[in-house]
Amino acid sequence: MCRIAAYQGPAIPLENIITAPAHSLACQSQAATEAKLSVNGDGFGFAWYDPAQNAPGIYRDILPAWSDGNLTNLCRMIRSGLFLAHVRASTMGETSRANCHPFSVNNWSFCHNGQIPAFPQTRRALEARLPDSLYNLRRGSTDSEILFLSLMANGFAEDPFGALHSTLTLIAAQPGDAPNRITCVLSDGDSLYAFRHATDRKAPTLYYSDVLDNGGRAFASEPLCGNASRWHEVPQDTLVILRNGQFSGFALWPSAA
Repeated sequence: MCRIAAYQGPAIPLENIITAPAHSLACQSQAATEAKLSVNGDGFGFAWYDPAQNAPGIYRDILPAWSDGNLTNLCRMIRSGLFLAHVRASTMGETSRANCHPFSVNNWSFCHNGQIPAFPQTRRALEARLPDSLYNLRRGSTDSEILFLSLMANGFAEDPFGALHSTLTLIAAQPGDAPNRITCVLSDGDSLYAFRHATDRKAPTLYYSDVLDNGGRAFASEPLCGNASRWHEVPQDTLVILRNGQFSGFALWPSAA
């Protein structure tokens, strides 16, 4: 499984989340503690926003996060008030830059942790539901990218709740017995959106933080610091939104018994 981190607040160097903390995202790429795989070495990437730009900056590479000499310097020099990052352990699709997260469409960026097991059998059916404008943006071969494009096609920008419900219902309707497990973080450059969902109630982990020392807040697959009491689990089947330093959330549908 992959690992995700995201931040919103006063502008900070990306290293404050990605490389500097005791259990930073870079650390989790080699020593994850809440995933089936402790090593996430099939590529990494990050997206950051600048208020003067209409679309995020994107950096992705197929190297493990610990092997890219550019990562430390980039994270030290780039400052942003909103960014998200990802380290990949591939479950679907080869190791290529096109399959590394974050994915982006216009002002949106997206990271995914999890798997749609029946994707090889149902990929064509899911792709057929995409409008040409989004289908033509597809570059990779992962279930993650199709999930993102499906959310966009179903109107996540206008109605996040409705788009999530439509997309997850469509995926659940595809044939296959293995559980779908989906944890995602998205941004439109203004807010962060996060959710966890699994058909067997075993969604990959995601936490949100108390206010950090600089006044910002974050999401992470695993708490980034030694004080885990400052981090709280994102409930399953709940969309959590971080906007202007405040969290809000609402259930997608009643939890399974």
